[in-house]
Amino acid sequence: MASEKLTINADRLVRRIAELAEYGKTAGGGVDRPAFSEADVEARRYMMNLMRHAGLNVRVDPVGNIFGRREGSVAATGTILFGSHIDTVPDGGAYDGSLGSLAAVEVAHTLTEAGYRSRHPLEVVVWCDEENGLTGSRGYVGELSQDDVDEVGPDGVRLSEKIRRIGGDPTRVAEATPQPGSVTAYVELHVEQGAVLDSHGINIGVVEGFVGIDQYDVTITGVPNHAGTTPMDQRINALLPAAELVLAVDRIVRAIPGGQVGTVGSFDVSPGAPNVIPGEVTLTVELRDMDTAKLQPIWQSIHFQLEEICARYGASVTARGRQSVAGIPTDSRLRDIISATAEGLGLATRLLPSGAGHDAQKLARICPTGMIFVPSVAGVSHSPREFTQPEDVAHGANVLLGSVLRIDGW
Repeated sequence: MASEKLTINADRLVRRIAELAEYGKTAGGGVDRPAFSEADVEARRYMMNLMRHAGLNVRVDPVGNIFGRREGSVAATGTILFGSHIDTVPDGGAYDGSLGSLAAVEVAHTLTEAGYRSRHPLEVVVWCDEENGLTGSRGYVGELSQDDVDEVGPDGVRLSEKIRRIGGDPTRVAEATPQPGSVTAYVELHVEQGAVLDSHGINIGVVEGFVGIDQYDVTITGVPNHAGTTPMDQRINALLPAAELVLAVDRIVRAIPGGQVGTVGSFDVSPGAPNVIPGEVTLTVELRDMDTAKLQPIWQSIHFQLEEICARYGASVTARGRQSVAGIPTDSRLRDIISATAEGLGLATRLLPSGAGHDAQKLARICPTGMIFVPSVAGVSHSPREFTQPEDVAHGANVLLGSVLRIDGW
């Protein structure tokens, strides 16, 4: 069978998405499978069995990532890596990460059934702990420090103990990083987690890159006082300037041409009693854009407004950067390959950025990286209502298959 005629088994892939969703299934139809949980351990075992059935040699690296390998026919040729993750947010959905992981296994299974021998070695990967900070891919690219491994999480358990729970070896994390040049390319299929493709009837998103993210912690301080006995003209209510700031962030970000976004998503009022005037509000401002250079001027405009607002109310304010992640583009050659593959299948494509963080964002730091999006119905994700139509599942997996075959020609 000619390689260009190969197609994945769509029914098998859709069935396996449903099977994987049983691990951590909630009463409301969602999937609650946080990394390192018992449900995650069981789901990982399921994935490794599928990999073996697809003819892959399976290993777990020191970080806890799962790899399934098919050797290539040409010696000393770099590996083509493709996959995603299977851990979920609490009460999440069945497609985020899982689709890309299962589609990668399906691609390998299809090649094995067809007796296709690739030039390059192929490796299917399931990254560990994507949802809680890209732990697996960070470890793979050498960004997981010993302090990170020793850190105690909110649940009181060290990351090192969690890594051991899934078959990794936290004493050998540094060994997880591949030799420079040993990975030819990485490709990841993922649901869009937004509504652009679905609302425009587009089959495939060709990801142009991963947005930069700047976060700032803001503390606004007023004077807590009795809500019943303090006259309105004698109050310094920290909540009032905080509320104005939320509106200012939205207004300033919208006023600038481009695709940048700004969000106040964390907001805490103290002391938080109905009969006490709020004395302190802490909140986080997050800004995202593909062009990281745009973010600092936006923050400067927000910060100027923040100081003016607080002065007007008599409140004091402090603001500090929480984190800054630079935007990074995908590889132009892989974008062309994904586009050509999709168009060859008669599928409509659109170039768009990834507004969410993904493991592919980390892989882009060590090798050429491409990412394929398929529509999320109504843009819903991280929810039991997360859904991608079966035909879109099949389209995405076939684009992944065709892209891997085209990369194999490098």
